[in-house]
Amino acid sequence: MPFEIAATRSFSAAHQLRLYDGTLEPVHGHNWQVTVTVGARKLDSIGVVMDFHELQRLMDGVVGPMHNRHLNELEAFADRNPSAENVAIYFAQSLHLPEGVIVLSVQVWETPDCSAIFRPQ
Repeated sequence: MPFEIAATRSFSAAHQLRLYDGTLEPVHGHNWQVTVTVGARKLDSIGVVMDFHELQRLMDGVVGPMHNRHLNELEAFADRNPSAENVAIYFAQSLHLPEGVIVLSVQVWETPDCSAIFRPQ
């Protein structure tokens, strides 16, 4: 994609990963940060990939139900581990972008120095 924009949002949430032996790790929380990068082959009629504020609003719609929650209790994670990788996938699948705009990557930080990146293509 020749054109890309990105926006970042933050939220606080707890989770417990299901470990390899089937047990759950202790409940713990993070101040998560999510950056979504979207792209387009051409700019729209006003010369942008899409409105930054619209991307932020779309991200807020995904963040809202997760903020101050236990991710394991959300329907989105009923059948998948609430790992940073799966949070990234969930974001990518939940954004309803304008025609011609696609998700290039979603980066999710659990801590300031640990992140996961999902690239749908």
